[in-house]
Amino acid sequence: MNMKPSLDELFERRITYPDFEPQQRLARLVGLDDQKDRLTKILGMLVNPSGLAGWVEKHHPHATSMLETVLRRPPLVVLAGDVGSGKTELAETIGDAVARQEGIDITLYPLSLSSRGQGRVGEMTQLISAAFDYTVEAAQKLKSASGKSRGAVILLVDEADALAQSRENAQMHHEDRAGVNAFIRGIDRIANSRLPAAVIMCTNRLNALDPAVRRRAAEVLSFNRPTDEQRRFIFTSQLAPLGLASALIDKLVELTGPRPGDVPGFTFSDINQRLIPSIVLAAYPDKPVDARIAILTAQNMSPTPPFQDRSQ
Repeated sequence: MNMKPSLDELFERRITYPDFEPQQRLARLVGLDDQKDRLTKILGMLVNPSGLAGWVEKHHPHATSMLETVLRRPPLVVLAGDVGSGKTELAETIGDAVARQEGIDITLYPLSLSSRGQGRVGEMTQLISAAFDYTVEAAQKLKSASGKSRGAVILLVDEADALAQSRENAQMHHEDRAGVNAFIRGIDRIANSRLPAAVIMCTNRLNALDPAVRRRAAEVLSFNRPTDEQRRFIFTSQLAPLGLASALIDKLVELTGPRPGDVPGFTFSDINQRLIPSIVLAAYPDKPVDARIAILTAQNMSPTPPFQDRSQ
């Protein structure tokens, strides 16, 4: 493979923020307020350091050494957790919150899994290097001498363990090792150039990531299945307007929690994408949603099985 892949080959789509559609999607991610807030702050600091500098000047004018320490954090955030926990949806929409917070335009580059290549010697390394080339090229145009970014770029790597698995694995192919090396070089390249860019990695298998990649993460945010409180909030916000009583909400919270036999509770996507639509469909188009329909639907639905991390 001699030719550098095109932008469209590496990134099947690009998302620009702020934008109303991702803003709505982000708002629908209920129960993840802590992750939303922290990720917005972290990315804001990484892609627009002048914002943090302004905060220090206003509140802690003598803390310049602290400012340098915070700003030297690598431009990488890892989102790790079970399937259906909202990692990818948050990664694809958080740029809107960051853009609005920092007052800049942000472009998301979601790296396609096709970037793993076809296994030809040197191909995966070249694809990963090219992805960082495009990210760096775009970010360089947005860097400002004044420190205030004119915009920013976020590189999203979903199913990151497929691209950055541990090189300590004895069965790992040489080409995969070279690809991980290229990935690490790309992260260091953004960091050393102090560019308005960041990398978000999503994975179900945190332990499968290469240790050098994990060490470079400014933050690792964990995602779990929703708690009783989070499930109650979802059901109350979505189903209470249908006239369903609080006692029914409590029953749905119970039915979607952990079950006997070590069966885990429902994931966020189980509730939002499967259960609630199924409750509506069970009543549509001839009758209203009632307690019997809601309970039977929940009882007959099984949660998504947990991801089995064979690397542990």
